[in-house]
Amino acid sequence: MPDLRIEPATMDDLPELSGLLNDLFTLEADFAPDPAKQSRGLRLILEQPSRGRIFVLRNDRMIVGMINLLITISTAEGGFVLLLEDLVVHRDHRRLGYGSRLLRHAVGFAREKKFLRITLLTHEQDGVRGFYLKHGFCESGMRTMRLLVGDES
Repeated sequence: MPDLRIEPATMDDLPELSGLLNDLFTLEADFAPDPAKQSRGLRLILEQPSRGRIFVLRNDRMIVGMINLLITISTAEGGFVLLLEDLVVHRDHRRLGYGSRLLRHAVGFAREKKFLRITLLTHEQDGVRGFYLKHGFCESGMRTMRLLVGDES
């Protein structure tokens, strides 16, 4: 589709973005789709650009994919870094290079804004780890751990 473009997400995009996250979280064992939570989280980012950026790949009919970058500070790097929280392409448009296009845009944004690092969590499913390795990410010796401290029930 030649009319695809990447641009910042807006509040009007919330329903489609939440739908994309629903698809993503259906695939990931660590998360459960919850449209209310996903919409709330997306809204928190969109309301305050200092928290992060959401970029969408869209055509004239729909959002084809999205990438969500959260802004934080690394004491190890001594400055601002990004956490790549979500990268998802609509199930009907996968394996067409759109995820790569969104990721390249995110890396360009990071370089332009002088962020020092992009960190992400991934899993082995369907070659996702290999996708990021192919794009220059490297594995870390760090291990992910979690403690859920809030109850949104």
